[in-house]
Amino acid sequence: MKGSTAPFAVLAAAFLFNLGQGVLRPSLPLCLQHTFGASYRMVTVIPTLFGAAKWSARLPSAYLQERWGRTQVMAIGLLVIACSDVASVMTERYGVFLGWRTLAGLGWALFGTVATTTIVDRPAGGRRGRAISALLISESLGLLVGSAAGGSLYQNVGLASPFFFEAACMVVAATTIVWWARAGVESSTTATRAGRMWQVMGTVLRVPTVLLMSLVGAALIAIQTGLLVFLYPLYLVERGQLAPQMVGHLVSLSVAGRLGGLWLGGRMSDRVDRMVVLAVGLVGYGAILAGVSAMTHPGLLALWSVLIGAGGGFVAGLPTAIVADRVGPPAQAIAIGCLLTAMDTGMLIGPLVMGELAHAIDLSAPFLFAGMLLGALAWWCGRHASFAPAPPPMRGADGP
Repeated sequence: MKGSTAPFAVLAAAFLFNLGQGVLRPSLPLCLQHTFGASYRMVTVIPTLFGAAKWSARLPSAYLQERWGRTQVMAIGLLVIACSDVASVMTERYGVFLGWRTLAGLGWALFGTVATTTIVDRPAGGRRGRAISALLISESLGLLVGSAAGGSLYQNVGLASPFFFEAACMVVAATTIVWWARAGVESSTTATRAGRMWQVMGTVLRVPTVLLMSLVGAALIAIQTGLLVFLYPLYLVERGQLAPQMVGHLVSLSVAGRLGGLWLGGRMSDRVDRMVVLAVGLVGYGAILAGVSAMTHPGLLALWSVLIGAGGGFVAGLPTAIVADRVGPPAQAIAIGCLLTAMDTGMLIGPLVMGELAHAIDLSAPFLFAGMLLGALAWWCGRHASFAPAPPPMRGADGP
């Protein structure tokens, strides 16, 4: 029976999953340099291959959860990452290390895709926004705590400790998921034949809302990875004249703002038409990003960091909730897989586009471009909300 809120076991597993990822994130480049004498290029190959593996495994993950069950696929994904972590520590060859980190990307897709589908499938539509926000808050808290502890663990315990810590987090998360299933609270799944999967996917991809939300999701992730992760810290140093320590503080402020935005966006979207909330949120977020180009004072940059996080958090979960509202079982898993694949595409393309804009024009250019892009998407979402209200949820490849 579907509950009214997100299942605690999945939220706990998501927190542990991201706690392990957060611990490994700051220490992985250091490990590469210490073990393999890796150059900057060798270090950046890791997230590229990791992201490509995630991208390629999103839709297969959606199919496998319908064939094998959600618990099994989530647990397998977590254990794949744990095995990859242990094997990464034991290898002395850079090429083999790359292979194990690529395998970890496949495990990420297996867990992340199914966890998201489980969260959107369980609550009633009136609480779906809050359920997705709870998932994203759990993920953000895990990354925040893990990132803060990762460097200390590497320095004080040893080079291999972050890998073993992440592996332990994955094992505990898998155990939590299996316990949840044995307690009899896992939502049911319907087996889907491979041929039917392609039929369902064809139907899903013809739904305008799914295509629009895929574009919005890809844009949001492209901005997050290409602009805020890589270029915003450089902007704070070059334009704001801030010391590295202050940059870290402002990034932390943006995380705090994101948590507040996630909480507010989820609740508002459960009370007002989600497409309208998304359109308004995109306008506000775009204005905040465009306004960065006029900010140089440290105090204003601190305020803007909070607003950037809040704006991004406010809209982060809405594309997923809107897709889940529009597409019902058994097409829901495939629709979420398509949406997450589009988001992974944004993660791969975003750094390239934003970096090229900054290089070819100016460091302010990507912020202005992001603001205009979000404004255009907000206009599209507003038109969709005003003139094309969502029909009842699609039940499968054959329609309602």
